[in-house]
Amino acid sequence: MLRGRGAEISVIDGLLADCRAGRSGCLLVTGEPGIGKTALLEHAAAAAAGLRVVRSTGVESEAHLPFAGLHLLLRGAMDHVYALPAPQARALRGAFGLAPAEPGDRMLVGLAVLSLLAEYADGEPVLCLVDDAQWLDRASTEALLFAARRLDAEGVGLVIAARTDFAAPGLAHLALTGLDAPAAAAVLADHAAALSPADRYRVLAEAQGNPLALLELPAAIAEGGPVAAGAALPMTDAVQAAFLDQARRLPESTLRLLLVAAAEDTGDRAVLLRAAEPLGCLPTDLVPAEAAGLIRVDTHTVRFRHPLVRSAVYRAAPVSLRIVVHTALADALDRPDDADRRAWHRAAVTSGPDERVAAELEDTAQRAATRSGYAAATAAYERAARLSSSAADRARRLVLAAEAAAEEGDIDRMADLAASARPDDPALAVRAIRVRAAAAFHHGSLRTASGLLTEAAALTPDPAEAARVLLDAVHAAWYLGERETAETADLLDALPLPPEDPLTPVAHLLTWAVRSAIGRGDRDPLTRAERVDAARRTGYGGPHDTILVAATSLQVAGQDAEARRVAGALLAQCRENGWIGRTPPVLACLARASVFLGRHPDAADEAGEALRIARELGHRQWIAETSGVLAYLAAVSGDERDCHAFADDALAAPEPDAPPPGLSWAQWALALLDLGNARWESALSRLAALHSGPVRHQLPGARSVPDLVEAAARLGRPEDARAPLVLLEDWARQAGQPWIDAHVRRCRALLAPEEDAEGLYQAALGLHPDDRQFERARTALLYGEWLRRARRRSEARTQLRAAFEAFRRLGAVPWARRARAELDATGEAVPVAAEGPLAALTPQERTIVRLAARGLSNRDIAAQLFLSPRTVGYHLYKAYPKLGVTARTELGALAESEGLSADSRLDRVR
Repeated sequence: MLRGRGAEISVIDGLLADCRAGRSGCLLVTGEPGIGKTALLEHAAAAAAGLRVVRSTGVESEAHLPFAGLHLLLRGAMDHVYALPAPQARALRGAFGLAPAEPGDRMLVGLAVLSLLAEYADGEPVLCLVDDAQWLDRASTEALLFAARRLDAEGVGLVIAARTDFAAPGLAHLALTGLDAPAAAAVLADHAAALSPADRYRVLAEAQGNPLALLELPAAIAEGGPVAAGAALPMTDAVQAAFLDQARRLPESTLRLLLVAAAEDTGDRAVLLRAAEPLGCLPTDLVPAEAAGLIRVDTHTVRFRHPLVRSAVYRAAPVSLRIVVHTALADALDRPDDADRRAWHRAAVTSGPDERVAAELEDTAQRAATRSGYAAATAAYERAARLSSSAADRARRLVLAAEAAAEEGDIDRMADLAASARPDDPALAVRAIRVRAAAAFHHGSLRTASGLLTEAAALTPDPAEAARVLLDAVHAAWYLGERETAETADLLDALPLPPEDPLTPVAHLLTWAVRSAIGRGDRDPLTRAERVDAARRTGYGGPHDTILVAATSLQVAGQDAEARRVAGALLAQCRENGWIGRTPPVLACLARASVFLGRHPDAADEAGEALRIARELGHRQWIAETSGVLAYLAAVSGDERDCHAFADDALAAPEPDAPPPGLSWAQWALALLDLGNARWESALSRLAALHSGPVRHQLPGARSVPDLVEAAARLGRPEDARAPLVLLEDWARQAGQPWIDAHVRRCRALLAPEEDAEGLYQAALGLHPDDRQFERARTALLYGEWLRRARRRSEARTQLRAAFEAFRRLGAVPWARRARAELDATGEAVPVAAEGPLAALTPQERTIVRLAARGLSNRDIAAQLFLSPRTVGYHLYKAYPKLGVTARTELGALAESEGLSADSRLDRVR
C-alpha cells in the first residue's frame, strides 16, 4: 500500500486509462533517491491489466554503452521490427548490435523507436516503465525522449522515473516530495511498530518524509548504526549508510561478490561468477546477500534491490580492491561481443598512459559511432586521449571526440574538446577549427564562426578543401553585414580552383549572387543563366552542404522555383536516409522558397518542422531564422500575437556585436503586418530601418522593396521610395525573372502620373506568374483601388473581386479585409462567408489532411511529420466527420472547392 500518494496514483491511473482507450501518454516522475519513484512504477505495473508491460532500468556504469538501456526496454518488441521502414529498421538493428551498423543520423533511432512502439501496441496497448533514467546512456535517453514527444494515438504509455536533475522537455512532469507527517507516521507504523517513541521521533525527523529512509533507518537504529550515534546526516548518505551497514554484516566472500556485481553493469550471473572466482568467491556466496534482501537472483541475472545498494557497496570499497575487481571483470569478458565492456573495465584501472588500452577504447568509440551512439563515442575517444602515450595521438583522439560530439549535437562539449586538442598537424588543426566554428554557428555566434572558418581556410593547402571551408564562411558572414560578406567572398573568388572541379561553378554562383546582393558589381562576364546552368550540370557540387549553399545562392539570384526543387530533393534525401539532424537548414531553405512562391501552407509546415527540430537540437541560428519565416506567415494571416512572438524569437541575439540572426525577416514581417492593417507610417519606418541597416543585403531586402514603395506612396512621400526602387530595378536586370519585373512595374505604377499608371498596372498583372497568387492579388488590389478612385467602378470590381477571393483562399485576413472594404466602396456588398469545414480542424489535423489530399500515404505522412502511422490514421479518422467526407479519395475534390491546398492558417508551433 502506498501511503500519502493518492494524487500521484490518480495521475498514473489516468494515464493507464488513456492507454487502454488507444491514446498515448508520457509522464516524467522525478525526486530525490528513495522518495518513492520506483514504488510508483511498481504500482503502474501492478495496475496495468490489459496492457503489455516492458521495463528498463538505467545503470550508472552502463552510461558509456550506447543504446544499452533502450535495448533492455525494447528487446521483447524486436520481432515487430520487420514492419518498420527500411532505414529505421536498419538503424535500430545496428544500434542494438543485431546487424552490421551504418553511420547515420542519431535521431533516426528515435524515429524507429516511435514506429516500433506503435507496431508493438497494435492490438494490445503497451506500458513502458523506465527507472533511474538519469543513468541511461545518452543515446538511449535521446532516442526515447524523441519518441516520447511524438506519441499521440498509438495506445502507448511511458512512465520515466529519474533524479530531480533529469531534463525531459515536452513531457508531463510529476515531482515527488516527501510524505506529509501523517503518511510518514503511517509508513513507519506499518514497518517498524516496535520502535521506541524516541527512536520513532528520530527516524521521522531524519527521514523528512523519504519513504525509503522510513523503511531502512529503523534497521540502522536497531543495530546501533550511524543515525543512533546522534549525528544528523544528509538524507542520501543516511540511507546509503543503512544499506552499507546491512552489507557489512555479510561474510567477507559475499561482500567481495557484491562488489563484483556492483562493478559489473549487465547483471549477467555467469560473467559475475567467472570474475569472482579468482577472488575466492563461490556461487553459494550469493545466498547470504539474497537472504538479506540486498540482491535478487534468477537463472541468468543478479540484480540489486535498489540502486543505492549498488552505489553504497561500490563507493565504500577501497580503490585498490576496485582495481582488482575491474581487472577480474576484464579478464572474464573474453568474448568478441564483450570488447566494449572489456575496454572500459581496463580503462577503469589504468591511471597513466597506456597505448594498448587507449587503442581498445578508440575501437570502442568507432563501433559506437557506427551505431549512432555518438555520446558514447565521445566519451571513449576522450578517455582514450587521456591514456594516449604521444601528444599526436592525444590530439587526434580529442579531435575525433569533438567530431563525435558534433554529431551528437552537444554544442558546448564539441567546442571544448576541439579547443583542448591543439594539434600540430595542419589537417587535424583545420578539422578542430571547423568543429569550433560549427558550434559557434549553431549557438548563433556568427562573427566567431566566420573568423574561425577563415582561419581554417588559410591553413588548408588544397584549394578545393579551402573552397568548401570558405563556402561555410561566406554563409556565416552573410548574416553579419555587407563588408564581411564581400571580404569573405573575395577570399573564395581568389582561390585557384580548376575549371573541371564540380565545386568551381558553385563557388562562382555564390560569389556572383552575394556581390549582386551587396551592390559590389560583377567581375564575371557570364550571364546569370550561364552560371546557374554550369552549377546545375555538376549537381550543384555534389555533397549535401555544398548543394544547400547552392540552393541558398539560387534564392539570392531570384531563382525561387529552382531553389525549391533543389532543396526539395535534398529534403527527400534527408528523409530517405533518416538524416533528421540535417533537416533544419534544408527545411528553412525550402520554407523560404515556399514563401516566395506564395505556397504559404507549405511554408508553414516546413518552417514549423524546422523550428521544432532546431529547438530539440539547440541550434539557435535555425531557431532564429525559421522563427522569422513564421513571423512573416503570421503577418500575412494577420495574427498579431504570433507575428510579434515569432519576431521576438528571431531577434534573440546571443552574440553582442552582431545583428540578430533573424533580424531581416523579423523587420519584414512586422512591416508587412503593419502594411496589411493600413498602418502606413509604422510600416515605412520598419522598412526604412531594414533598408538602411546592416542586413539590407539579405533576402528580405530586395524582396521588401514593393512593400516600402507602397507605404511611401500611401503617405505621399515618393522620395523615400526612389533609391529602393533603383535597387529593385537593378536586381530585376540581373535576375531576368518575370515576377521581379512585375514588382518593378507595380512600384512604378504607384509612383507614376495618373496617365501612366494604368498601363504599368496592366503590365504587372500580365507578368505575374500563376504560382505567385499572393503578389498577383496585391497588384490586383492596388489596381482596383486606382480604378475606384478614377470612378471606374465596374472595372474596379473585377480587380477587387479577384483580389478578395485570392486573399480569402490564402487566409490573408487583413488583405481580404482591405479588398472587401474597397468592394463595399464600389457599391458591391460582399456577404460574410461562412467558415468552411477546415475551420473545425485542429492545426495537426489540417496539416495531415493537407498532405493526405496530395496523395501521400499514412506512412509517407508519418515519415514527413515524424509521427507514427497510427497517429496519422487517428487524426484522419477524427477529421473526416468534420470535413463531411467518408473516404480519402474525397479529399482531392475538397482541396479544390475549399482551397485546402492553399489554407494559410499558421499551425501553432510555439
